[in-house]
Formats: sequence, C-alpha cells, structure tokens
Amino acid sequence: MPIPRTFIIPLIVACALFMEQMDSTVISTSLPALALDMNVDPISLKLALTSYLVSLAVFIPISGWMADRFGSLTIFRAAICVFMLGSILCGASSTLPQFVAARFLQGIGGAMMVPVGRLVILRSVEKVNLVKALSYLTIPALFGPVLGPPLGGFITTYFHWRWIFFINIPISILGLYLATRFIPDLKAEQVARLDIVGFILSALGCSLLMMGLATSGRHLVSGDISLACVVAGVLFLCAYVWHARRATAPLIDLALLKIPTLRAGVFGGSLYRVGIGAIPFLLPLMLQLGFGYTPFHSGLLTCASAAGAMFMKTIAARFLRRYGFRRVLLVNGALGVLGLWALATFTPQMPYLLMLIILLVGGCFRSLQFTSLNAISYADVDKVRLSQATSMASVAQQLSIGMGVVLAGFALQMSNEIQGHATLVAQDFWPAFLVVGAVSALALLMLRQLPPNAGAEMAGQQENKPA
Repeated sequence: MPIPRTFIIPLIVACALFMEQMDSTVISTSLPALALDMNVDPISLKLALTSYLVSLAVFIPISGWMADRFGSLTIFRAAICVFMLGSILCGASSTLPQFVAARFLQGIGGAMMVPVGRLVILRSVEKVNLVKALSYLTIPALFGPVLGPPLGGFITTYFHWRWIFFINIPISILGLYLATRFIPDLKAEQVARLDIVGFILSALGCSLLMMGLATSGRHLVSGDISLACVVAGVLFLCAYVWHARRATAPLIDLALLKIPTLRAGVFGGSLYRVGIGAIPFLLPLMLQLGFGYTPFHSGLLTCASAAGAMFMKTIAARFLRRYGFRRVLLVNGALGVLGLWALATFTPQMPYLLMLIILLVGGCFRSLQFTSLNAISYADVDKVRLSQATSMASVAQQLSIGMGVVLAGFALQMSNEIQGHATLVAQDFWPAFLVVGAVSALALLMLRQLPPNAGAEMAGQQENKPA
C-alpha cells in the first residue's frame, strides 16, 4: 500500500525542521562550555546566535525564487548538504571567528531548507488536506524543542559540546535519502528574472536591522554601532519598499499583503511571535539564574511546553473544522496570552508539578495558534504566488522572533535596574513576561479583521455545508 503524500512529504521536510529546532534549543545550554574551550567571555558567543539569524534573514527571500528556477528537490537537497557541512564545521571549530562563520553557513542551509520544504508541501497537497499536512510537518519537528534543552545539558555534561552538532550528520543523511526517493522536483512554468537590486536592499536591510537589534544591550558592540545598524537597516528596508512598488518582478511582492488572510497571518502572526519567541530566552535564564536550577534540570522542565505543543498538533485540524479559523485564532490566541502571563507567577517556591502543568497547557495553546496562523496565511494564495508568500511569511517569522528576544532583553534589563539588583534574580523576570505578553495580545486586534468564513475550504468546513 503506497504511503500518502499528505503524510510522507511533511515527514521528510520535518527532518530538516527537526535539525533547525534542535540546534536553536541545544546551543543555549552549552554556551559556558563553548566559552571555556574557546577561551572567550560567554556573552561574546551571542554573536554566534546573531550570525545565524542574520544568515536566515538574508537568504530566505531568495529561497522561493531558487526553488522555482532550479527545482524544489534540487534546492532542498542542496540546503541539507550546506546545513550538514555547517554543523561539521561548528563541531570542529576551536576559535570564536571559526564558530561564527560556521553558524553563518548553517543559516544559509536553514534559510533554504525550511521555506523550500514548506513550499513543497503547499504545492503537493490539496488545500482540503493542507492543515493535516502542516500538522504532520510540525509533529516530528517539535521533538527538537522537546529533546533540545535536556539533550544539550546531558551531552555537554557527560560527553562534549561538539557532539551537539555532529548528531546532525545522520539526520541529514536520512533526510537526503528520503527526499531523493519521495519528493517531486517541482519547478515553476515561468520564472521571472531575479530581482538583484531588491535582493541587495532586502539583504542589507534585514541583516543590519537584525544585527543592530540583536547586539543592542548585549555588550557585543558599542551602543552607537548598534543604533547605526538599526537606522541603516530601516533605511534600506524603506528603500526596498520604494523599489518593490516600481519593479515588475520584485523579490518579495508587497502587493500580496492586499490578501486579507495573508495580511492577518503576517502581521498578526508577527506580533504574536514577538511575545512567544521570548520564552526560550527568558524561561531558561529565570530557571537557572533566578531559581538556581542546573541546565539539565531546567531543560527537563522547559521541554514540557513542547510536549504540549506536540500533542495539540494531532488534533488541531479538528478544532479548525469545527470552529473555523477566526474563532480559533481569537479565543485560543487570548488563552495563549494568558498562558504566557502565567509564567510571570513562577517563583522558586512554586511546586514543580504546577509549573509543569502551566507549561504543558500553555504549549497546547501556542501550538494551535501557530498551526492556525501558518495555514491561514496561504488560504487564498494561488499556486503561482506561493513561493513569494512563503518567503514573505518566513522572513516575518525570523524578524519577529529576533525582536522578541531583543524586547525581552530590554524588559529584563529595565526590571533589574529599576528594582536595584546587582545581578539577575527571580524577581526581575515577571515584568518581562508581562511586557512580551502584552505585545502578543496586540495580535488579536489584527486577527479580529478576518471575515467569519476565512479559510473555510482549508479548514474543511465546506464539506459540511448543504449543496
């Protein structure tokens, strides 16, 4: 019996997403060991995280065009190879510049891997099965956040941090084999010429903006340099907007934002991710610096959120079929914000089981929201413009997550200074959680603009309507 495309293709793409998610959650627990081996200050290793985000922001916009031009399978396999090479170089690095360069190379592979993989799913699966396919995509990928924190602490403590990157090698080889066997090499019938000017403007804008935001307040560079990067990045992005309105085939077609469902998914999703994207930054710091947990202990607790998210992915399609996108996004989004604010109630004296339950339930809400946002973004986009829409949504996700970390850092620093603590303590964290939760709540204002029947075909609600 042949394996249905709705299942096997998302599973293959999930191998790539698994590696990305694993890397992003594992490395934070290993920074002290990395700093010790490379004889550098642990704060300076934040540059390695920044270089990965910059690489994503630069190369995601051309991933769709490359898939259209050279074939989705070709680019997907090349991206896995680049990511695997970057992982090997990360594991072999002995100095900070080598490690930063290897992380940048990893980002190039990641920038191509996940958006192109998502594009393969969007073009290979019927719209009525799309929500189910996207759920299959994220179930295996969620094992990355589940396994990442405790695995990173375990490997660093009992083996060596280099093995964190070497474990990507067998996963990459498996992904290459499955992709070659099952994924079709889809190409667009007509491919416009690459918008070189648009690529340069968007690359400089995204990279400078992300670099400026990521380095501000983290003592990697001076405040003047960070501010200059932010200002220059904003100017380049404004120049891109001016250019895109006049170009016949812009790199990212901003006219797509006229589609109500895509606009809600991009802007509403970005606001929501700003708050939620701060959790992986704030929560481990609070548990380790504020509560005195070990990295392995805190990792075991934080993975509960991902476990809840993984469970919700299995039933997300049922909620959307019954209640529709708009109601799910508004009600579940509000519950997700409450779950984020609930993290502000954590104290060293709170029972471990209660914290575990709050993280588990909150993970369920956030998972349903992300599945719904990812799906509604493409509900009314035709196949010709799917690659453009995918690139736009992916860039917005990376920028919003980065901004979430920056906002959380500023809120945490301000809380620490206002309360007059010499070092970070448990009491410094609750205001930061309230601030980032308030930003996520703003997404509800954008999502209210969706019509009641938004994404009805994708949710499978039309099947229940009388002829």
